Amino acid sequence: MPGALPSKTCPVCGREFNWRRKWAKDWENVRYCSERCRRNRRLAETEGAAETPRAVPSGRKRRR
Repeated sequence: MPGALPSKTCPVCGREFNWRRKWAKDWENVRYCSERCRRNRRLAETEGAAETPRAVPSGRKRRR
């Protein structure tokens, strides 16, 4: 391996994620580890930055 890849911490789930080739041109602006976290970004804004990893709600309603 030529070197370690840059990484960031997701503000929603608190997990660390690594650089990906598809983010090469826009790495400075990448904030979330996944689409799911991007969609749930309001959770991070209202509760503050995640200090520890936690489950992210899926947004699905339970069927009865």
